[in-house]
Amino acid sequence: MAAGIRDKVAIIGMGCTRFGELWGKSPEDLMVDAFKEVIEDTKIDKKDIQAAWQGGPEFTPGSVGDSALPLAQTLKLPFIPVTKVENMCASGSEAFRGACYAVASGACDIAMALGVEKLKDTGYGGLPEFSHYATIGTKHRIIGANQTAPGMFAMLATRYFNRYHISPQDGKKMLAAVSAKSHHNGALNPKAHLRREVTIEQIVNAPIVAWPLGLFDCCGVSDGAAAAIVCRADMAKQFRSDPVYVKALQIAATSGEEEMYTDYDYTHVETTTRAAARAYAEAGIKNPRDEISMAEVHDCFSITEAVTMEDLQFSPRGKMMDDIMSGRFNLDGAQPVQPDGGLKCFGHPIGASGIRMIYEMYKQLQGKADKRQLKNPKYGLTHNLGGIPYRSVASIIIVGH
Repeated sequence: MAAGIRDKVAIIGMGCTRFGELWGKSPEDLMVDAFKEVIEDTKIDKKDIQAAWQGGPEFTPGSVGDSALPLAQTLKLPFIPVTKVENMCASGSEAFRGACYAVASGACDIAMALGVEKLKDTGYGGLPEFSHYATIGTKHRIIGANQTAPGMFAMLATRYFNRYHISPQDGKKMLAAVSAKSHHNGALNPKAHLRREVTIEQIVNAPIVAWPLGLFDCCGVSDGAAAAIVCRADMAKQFRSDPVYVKALQIAATSGEEEMYTDYDYTHVETTTRAAARAYAEAGIKNPRDEISMAEVHDCFSITEAVTMEDLQFSPRGKMMDDIMSGRFNLDGAQPVQPDGGLKCFGHPIGASGIRMIYEMYKQLQGKADKRQLKNPKYGLTHNLGGIPYRSVASIIIVGH
């Protein structure tokens, strides 16, 4: 059996721009900003970087999206191998995986992952349809020009309510509590896109996008970039006294069976469930509810975060509502989730989000999260999801001391 990546790779530096509507910044500007911070944080010369991976952009037009050459040219990297990767919303996590695997394999000692997206310039947002995600097996088919991401995740909510006998009113309040928590945390984060607290009452009464999901149940899109530099674990203390070690790194992509067979119950995401189980085995985690100190999860919609609590084994099946309403996942709760505000409030530049999640775990583990700082976290988990409930790719990364 493969030994896995546990404690073979360390994060020795990270950088992250402010996320938001950055009209005055180009994708190249954002890459430079994230790169400057990661180099300053690592305190190495860029000539020490031996390979680099670029996550995304997924939708940003222009030369920056065509290959990884803009990464090398913009950052003036000296003739090293650069690779662009895309895996829907998990593109940033995919770039981080490439860098970590290169180091763990011995192909290089120091590598960088950088994710970037400039979505606001594209007009992407609102209710884009998904007919372009249409490849199954050897034929092409249309998912449905009238199907949208809010609509498909809304069905996750209505099916969950029905299966576990939750009234529409109680279900709406539960989802509102998820978003209210993120708005509270985002208000404490100077790099977050949205920094205003919102009450549960405001969330419940907001305009509906796809019932039961209202305006505040849906994350927006943002501009931004984030970067990480990793090295061999046995080298890490040469660069800093407080490196963060990679404990597990798993990605699961759907085989398509969720929509082909009737076994899928539409109250969970199978790729998350499978990737999480493998990640816990890789990291040596026996009881995620007690051992994972904090998490950043892919809250593209409030219901996504809610069911993810069960997929990650933070809550028993059918019981996440009790944990949400009791405050377990709040900043002052037993297992904080989205301490930086999550996709909902930090923002969601698609190619950068996976690395942004790791950035928060890195800062928390180093005790450098300022007003959001948690008390003595040991393990942090990030969950990055691309696609829709029944056709997705999920990344689980666990980091710690």
